[in-house]
Amino acid sequence: MNILILGGGGREHALAWAVLQNPKCDKLIVAPGNAGIALIAQCADLDIENPAAVTDFACDEAIDFVIVGPEGPLAAGVADALADAGILTFGPSQAAARLEASKTFTKEVCDVAGAPTAAWARFDTAAAAKAHIEAQGAPIVVKADGLAAGKGVIVAMDKATALAAVDDMFGGAFGGAGAEVVIEEFMDGEEASFFVLSDGKTALPIGTAQDHKRAFDGDAGPNTGGMGAYSPAPVLSEEVAARAMAQIIQPTIDEMARRGTPYRGVLYAGLMIKDGAPRLVEYNVRFGDPECQVLMMRLGAQALDLMLACAEDRLAEMRVNWADDHAMTVVMAARGYPGRYEKGSVIKGLDDLPEDSFQMVFHAGTTRAEGSFQAAGGRVLNVTARGATLQEARDKAYGMVDRIDWPEGFARSDIGWRALG
Repeated sequence: MNILILGGGGREHALAWAVLQNPKCDKLIVAPGNAGIALIAQCADLDIENPAAVTDFACDEAIDFVIVGPEGPLAAGVADALADAGILTFGPSQAAARLEASKTFTKEVCDVAGAPTAAWARFDTAAAAKAHIEAQGAPIVVKADGLAAGKGVIVAMDKATALAAVDDMFGGAFGGAGAEVVIEEFMDGEEASFFVLSDGKTALPIGTAQDHKRAFDGDAGPNTGGMGAYSPAPVLSEEVAARAMAQIIQPTIDEMARRGTPYRGVLYAGLMIKDGAPRLVEYNVRFGDPECQVLMMRLGAQALDLMLACAEDRLAEMRVNWADDHAMTVVMAARGYPGRYEKGSVIKGLDDLPEDSFQMVFHAGTTRAEGSFQAAGGRVLNVTARGATLQEARDKAYGMVDRIDWPEGFARSDIGWRALG
């Protein structure tokens, strides 16, 4: 098969790495890709949020299967355009992608489906939002309604922080995503990520992970797109997962089908778990980043088979074959991230690191210039390893981090602390 992956981050590097392990893959193109992806696949300069451009490119390259990595192309209707052209695609329609593109839409679906989630209210003026915060008090959660690249969520532990978040959102800090805000009750417990494939009818769990959103050790500092992850997540036991499927995931899939917008693709449920009871924090309509990296490291070649079955409405016949193993990824980011950071610093030592089914450095934001890898983003590298135990995976991952020579970068040193103590 000729396969096209849309995206250029660590998630897409991990997807490409897994897809290439499957003999069904004859040719792989990643658009736009990055310097790390270019080592294993052809990269193409393409506007991936332009449905017509993506469709024309896929036709010109005789692409058989398209895997959409980030949420932007899905919200722009790329999957719809590809489907109209008869090209098999992994990723939901524009209508179904509203489960991520609009917090309000998701809350409305949950209300109808009876899925347990936080109490909420939506506001289109700062004054009304602030009045609600004054009435409810803190802690409280303020979210930009639209897509904000994983950053439009403020967990405010005091009223001043919540009120400032409202000013930022309505002041344009998150662009159009903050034109409306959703304010939710604060949920305590332990958060974990649950990944499920859906072909519109059947829902198949494909793994659990736990992300670390705060920038610094001890869960200090601002929220980020994710500083590391591990899989599986102990808090998401088989019992909790079964409860989440019955109370949250399947009712959502059923409601989307009832609305005439069946959900096809991966559904990433962020869950808050307390006393064994899961509640939905949010849905994403694509693999999480960096959770995708640990899932792909554990799934390997079968990831392509599962995604194909999902796109071809054959999910009911599939089973996930898990090895009894663990994986961890540690994000190396540019100093200053998630605030202001410099681009262009040179990263040394990557060529000397092992690359196999147990350890890989997935590139998230790199370019290649003058024979060297250079940082080209905030989150730059995903140092990923598998092991028989989480401790073994951690030791391998941090062993690789220590061998990377990049003074302008930093990483948390405590990824996996909840599970390892």
